[in-house]
Amino acid sequence: MEAEPGREKLARPKPTYWLTRFVLLRLLGIVYAVAFLVAAQQLLPLIGSHGLLPLENFLPRVQTYYGSSWAGFLKLPSLFWLNDSDTMLVVLPWIGFGLSCVVIAGFANSIMMIVLWALYMSIVHVGQDWYGFGWETQMLETGFLAIFLVPLLDPRPFPKVPPPVLVIWLFRWLIFRIMIGSALIKLRGDPCWKDLTALFYYFETQPIPNPLSRWFHFLPHEVLQGGVLWNFLAELIAPWFVFWPRIARHIAGSIIILFLLSIAVSGNLSFLNWLTIIPALACFDDSFWWRLCPKFLKARETPMKAEANKRKSIAVQVAAIGITCLVAVLSIQPVMNLFNPHQMMNTSFDPFDLVNTYGAFGTIGRERLNVVFQGTDSDTAVGAVDWKDYNYQALPVDVHEMPIQVAPYQPHLDWQMWFAAMGTYQQYPWTLHLVWKLLHNDPVALSFFRKNPFPDHPPRYIRAVLYKYSFAPPGNADGAWWTRDFQEDWLPPLAVDNPHWVPILKSFGWTDNQPEQKTE
Repeated sequence: MEAEPGREKLARPKPTYWLTRFVLLRLLGIVYAVAFLVAAQQLLPLIGSHGLLPLENFLPRVQTYYGSSWAGFLKLPSLFWLNDSDTMLVVLPWIGFGLSCVVIAGFANSIMMIVLWALYMSIVHVGQDWYGFGWETQMLETGFLAIFLVPLLDPRPFPKVPPPVLVIWLFRWLIFRIMIGSALIKLRGDPCWKDLTALFYYFETQPIPNPLSRWFHFLPHEVLQGGVLWNFLAELIAPWFVFWPRIARHIAGSIIILFLLSIAVSGNLSFLNWLTIIPALACFDDSFWWRLCPKFLKARETPMKAEANKRKSIAVQVAAIGITCLVAVLSIQPVMNLFNPHQMMNTSFDPFDLVNTYGAFGTIGRERLNVVFQGTDSDTAVGAVDWKDYNYQALPVDVHEMPIQVAPYQPHLDWQMWFAAMGTYQQYPWTLHLVWKLLHNDPVALSFFRKNPFPDHPPRYIRAVLYKYSFAPPGNADGAWWTRDFQEDWLPPLAVDNPHWVPILKSFGWTDNQPEQKTE
């Protein structure tokens, strides 16, 4: 039967991703900028020559363990093998920050993205305890994929080379693994996820609460149980639809991003949520962004489609096929891990962290424990002693202070002290180095705290106390945000003349360039 005149069937246009690439790269630039800014401001006190875990001690240990510096480099690739000076620790992240701002401004090519990826990998691989979080390897995997999303040389916001669809699919594969991995680690972990009670505790016990965390904590239990179901909708169901046709993809991407935003407003999880939104953006094609983008972006995107350079596009597509094959091979172990009843989260299987496993909050604490450092200038550490708190940058200490919004910025010491409260100082020996420095009023150590309670002279003793913190009900008579109850001395009082200091400092190589104790 012939078609009626004027009723020819119109072929539906294939999805394009010019605007998707533009939005994705801008957000990646912002996250890179935050990450490099954190490093620029904190690497020296963390791993500098006067830092808590000096890099100059770490690299020789790695070299000794693997037999040579080259073998160490192959296991932990980093530019700091060439130069581990304090100057390098300052200059490298500032270069990364500057280059990130160029990407935010709209300019990116493969060379720039390779440099950003290599710079951040250099930091992560020597960051020791401070850079052991899952979002660090997630940043490296995301940054690596972005190298193949753009042309080799053309840095314009809308180059003539279209985004390779295979790389868009690799971003979808990344968000699928992140979300499914997070869901499975919860189902296999703490039973509070299965009985829908996880959020009864999460907002209070999360690493660093924000100003809204208490409001979320005191929501009706029925609402919080609904929040757990919302979690599983976004992490367990929606990811399967990121590979489907347009409408299903758009709905799945919207659910995932709204879920990540809801987490972002309820706590301080560094830049994790914003980083995770990046691959979720690959669920949307230009038909979605066309409704949202301003006219000047549409005006720049349209002629680029018409002028797409097919010759250069072929080279980009060949590179995309190559990286797809590589990711497919490297995905074997992470996929096997998803099916493993002893699933590992936030683990890498290759030295460049190209394809990794992810997961978060498989276990939820039922009570919040905080370690608080305290000092006194009293001649004795026993009896009725006036102990003064050292207030962290963001971790709760003063019960009358409202939690602050610090994310996407990450105060590294605060995060590690949240973990340390669940262990002992023997498991976190760098806390002894911190105490030693506080006993000298060392400015490096004091930079981790909001103010120095002993501005005129060093304290005589330092101790660390374990407290149980609980949210105080809103509108309480004292105007308090928290209540806290003493649990035990996490670290007993230590003075600078304690004879145990010498063997402790020597055993960790912390004896060089120690600050002299100030006198009044």
